[in-house]
Amino acid sequence: MATGLLLRDAEIDGRIRADVRVSGGRVTEVAPALERRGEEEYDCRGGALLPGLCDHHVHLHALAAWRGSVRCGPPEVTDRAGLAAALATAVPDAHGWIRGVGYAETVSGDLDAAALDALRADRPVRVQHRSGALWVLNTAALTAVGAMDGPSGVERDAAGRPTGRLWRADEWLRSRLPPAGPPDLGPVGAALLRYGVTEVTDATPDLDPTAVQAITDAMRSGALPQRVRLLGVPLGENAPGDGGGPGPVTGPYKIVLADSGLPRYDDLVERIRAAHDAGRSVAVHCVTREALVLLLAALGEAGPLPGDRIEHAALTPPGLVGDLARLGVRVVTQPGFLAHRGDDYLRDVPPEDRPDLYRCAAFLRAGVPLALSSDAPYGPVDPWAVIAAATERRTPSGRVAGPGERLTFRQALDACLAPSGDPGGPPRRVRPGLPADLVVLRTPLADVPGGADPVRAVLVGGALAAR
Repeated sequence: MATGLLLRDAEIDGRIRADVRVSGGRVTEVAPALERRGEEEYDCRGGALLPGLCDHHVHLHALAAWRGSVRCGPPEVTDRAGLAAALATAVPDAHGWIRGVGYAETVSGDLDAAALDALRADRPVRVQHRSGALWVLNTAALTAVGAMDGPSGVERDAAGRPTGRLWRADEWLRSRLPPAGPPDLGPVGAALLRYGVTEVTDATPDLDPTAVQAITDAMRSGALPQRVRLLGVPLGENAPGDGGGPGPVTGPYKIVLADSGLPRYDDLVERIRAAHDAGRSVAVHCVTREALVLLLAALGEAGPLPGDRIEHAALTPPGLVGDLARLGVRVVTQPGFLAHRGDDYLRDVPPEDRPDLYRCAAFLRAGVPLALSSDAPYGPVDPWAVIAAATERRTPSGRVAGPGERLTFRQALDACLAPSGDPGGPPRRVRPGLPADLVVLRTPLADVPGGADPVRAVLVGGALAAR
């Protein structure tokens, strides 16, 4: 009995029409007309056939938790009245807590415990800033977690009392919350698949064994059909898939240069050296000019390793682009933020710095490998929206942020087609030998820009998984 799939009338590389045979989880033949060998057929109707897209920077567990949280920021909530209504109608979880996400200062200024108490004081409430770097707790929540004994990330007033604002204190906060298992990753896997994403890099730092096991279990059960690479595997440890079996694999080592407090230069150099000595490149969260200058100096002293990457590169002065190229680092950035919050950037960032926001084209011109990603749930998860943002660079009001940094559609698409192990590297193409994680689009490539919902079907391992 024949097995496999014969894809009919697919557009390949945006220029030719061909049939594609898939067998044993790989593309085996590409030709103008292939004879059926008893396998199932699927008519692509002239739509483009692509390798599955890769989201090179996403947070799987946070994205799963986001789906069950109260929206506290744009576009759903835009003012104090909307925030008050959202929190007032929020249904507490089984432990009586309310979890809000996506808050931005444009809604109701700087939140603290007193401001949250005025909106909802009868239950413990925690609200995450849209950057993911800050949690704000009301008084009931501060009491429940014992914030007086918290780490340095717990902000305090002049009298030493917690203000309710917790910076980069996720691990500590998680240890003080009521026990809860990891969120269900099934809806996340399904949503990503509908967009044509078949491979992801989870960029969450310092993953604990429970989180890694949850991702592994979801992959092995099929709930998470994507191939997964992890940046948060601790040094000296391995991910379950490193030996070739099912499960996530280890990626570069994640280092966060927090905008709330940069590390000492010597300490950063030593962390980079420790990762390199362990055989791992580094993936460094870097969103400010100061952090980028510090990082480039530290990489220069420690010595770069192939695969070193900068996450975000939110502000890159033109004089530093050449340094990135010289060091051989790659950039994984998120132009989708311009489409979500670009008006805030154009209001708050000094005019002379605005051209430096989320550069794209300048990196390619300088020979810096560039990959696009979502940073979901903190940015838009839809890769086609990210691609559109890279080509248009339009803010919600329609203004253009950095027109000189626009990519062509094909450049932006290619920045989502490199494998997770080589972000910014050569994009994968539909050729014999390619793993049969494939995307069938509704139209030829030339008709995709400006269209909505471009994905008709998705194959995982050669089998139709979404249509």
